[in-house]
Amino acid sequence: MPVIRVLPPELINQIAAGEVIERPSSVVKELVENSLDAGATRVEVDIEQGGARLIRVRDDGVGIAPDELPLAVASHATSKIGSFDDLEHVASMGFRGEALASVSSVARFALISRQRQADAAFRIEVDGGRLQAARPAQHPPGTSVEVRDLFYNVPARRKFMRAERTEFAHIDDLLKSLALARSGVEFRLSHNGKPVRVWKAARDEQAMLQRVADVLGENFPAQSLHLDHAAAGLRLSGWVGLPTASRGQADSQFFYVNGRLVRDRVVAHAVRQAYADVLFHGRHPAFVLYLELDPAGVDVNVHPAKHEVRFREQRLVHDFLFRSLHEALAQTRAGQFAEAAADEPSPAPMTYRAPAMSSPGSWPRQASQSRLSLGVREEPLAGYAALLGEGGSASTGRAVDLPQPVMAESDPERAPPLGYALAQLKGIYVLAENEHGLVLVDMHAAHERITYEKLKAAREGNHLRSQVMLVPLNLSVSAKEAAAAEEHGEALAAWGLELSRSGPSSVVVRRIPALLEGADVEQLTRDVLAELAMHGSSRRLQELENELLSTMACHGSVRAGRRLTIPEMNALLREMEATERSGQCNHGRPTWTQLGLGELDKLFLRGR
Repeated sequence: MPVIRVLPPELINQIAAGEVIERPSSVVKELVENSLDAGATRVEVDIEQGGARLIRVRDDGVGIAPDELPLAVASHATSKIGSFDDLEHVASMGFRGEALASVSSVARFALISRQRQADAAFRIEVDGGRLQAARPAQHPPGTSVEVRDLFYNVPARRKFMRAERTEFAHIDDLLKSLALARSGVEFRLSHNGKPVRVWKAARDEQAMLQRVADVLGENFPAQSLHLDHAAAGLRLSGWVGLPTASRGQADSQFFYVNGRLVRDRVVAHAVRQAYADVLFHGRHPAFVLYLELDPAGVDVNVHPAKHEVRFREQRLVHDFLFRSLHEALAQTRAGQFAEAAADEPSPAPMTYRAPAMSSPGSWPRQASQSRLSLGVREEPLAGYAALLGEGGSASTGRAVDLPQPVMAESDPERAPPLGYALAQLKGIYVLAENEHGLVLVDMHAAHERITYEKLKAAREGNHLRSQVMLVPLNLSVSAKEAAAAEEHGEALAAWGLELSRSGPSSVVVRRIPALLEGADVEQLTRDVLAELAMHGSSRRLQELENELLSTMACHGSVRAGRRLTIPEMNALLREMEATERSGQCNHGRPTWTQLGLGELDKLFLRGR
């Protein structure tokens, strides 16, 4: 066996650099976070050759005292924490005291700093881990850090660096995320001597919204919901994109915990579940969300690069995120965003507490009542009603009494959000006129959502019947999953799934929801227990039931080719305006779209 020995400080720092410094953007992250912790209101980042040749970060923060400069580049030396109690209440971006020591061990490093009340600045240099004495220098109040020739003394690491354009793209993305985290700080980014980004400090909500638009695209504010919700010591604020503004990849998702950008499976799971009912398969939502909670409620010391956190009340956080997002998305109704869908998008998003829709009685020139009778099949709906508990019933959505406007007497300038029906196209689309122009509605998709929401409403508040299994199912599971079954037994029984712990690593299933007759009971149980063990909650039962209700709603909705009268079309439009999530069908497809007058004029070259 080799002799056990203490590693030299230079090697220790290079090993730490392997954990913290993955690429040039990792260096930028550590340096900019230090600037933010120093109270900077202006941060300038200069990059050369994608960061391989030079990374310079300059700020106007409080600066560092001359006698503390050598400590700044020492391993595990920091001003941000001093005790274990501080570690449990970390409010700063950095706290490990590894960043500068790690960076200076794999690059040619220089640190220049001047405190605001000092007469002069001082400079220290570190070359391959060798520290030089501090000497006077010229510098305005604040700090500059120069990192040259990254990985020059670790050639194996340098070979893993990508092309200049790729590395700079990572730095650009990083600065975007930091700009969203600190709205009151001005950020400037240049590459090879050319300015690339300038984000002025956002002093009000409108300026912050513009910064969000700069990062996520100019159309995002008009295609998003503004959210600000607090409960149980948690606060969630920010912007969530509408389902119709989803993306093919998860590249526009920014989630901050106490100002720190994180990637967390609890958060990801809650967001995915909140969008499950409205997002098309394979699509990803866009959002900028800020979660605030007591620093003692989150452990930030779980990842060397501080990308991940661990919540002490994981289930509470998960349920709070899910309910906040789920309820916010439920407020969306077809027609709410007619103005944003027209030619001149609104610069501001809708708010979480959206204004109530106009009541039918406020719309002009109402005619006598008509009935919406769309030939809905009764069999699947009646079958569902039989599965509800005593006294339960399910609305068939077959006929709805609503005051119906007559198009000939209506005034488009005072029309409801989706306007008044004009005609039907190919037995598939309803054409309507509102104050912004032409509205197109997929009548099957729209009625499918209406029926689906009615079925879900019928299920709520009614005890679902469960069905006793002829032969109880014994399953071997992990000890953690068995404990979850025991802990959440009553909650599962309320959904009709009765199971009990039969051993340290086994459970027995005795009843299942009658609605899920024919389902794979073993796989269902394993999925539920896996989610309970990981997240402290599970919606798998509800998701399966929703899938069944979605199928029933699809079969129970008006089919393409069905000819509707004008009153029936208007009844459908009014129900869409009153139904939650009616902007998308059960599968996430849009149910309506708006063509503004300006867009129509362009098609016909009017005004040219």
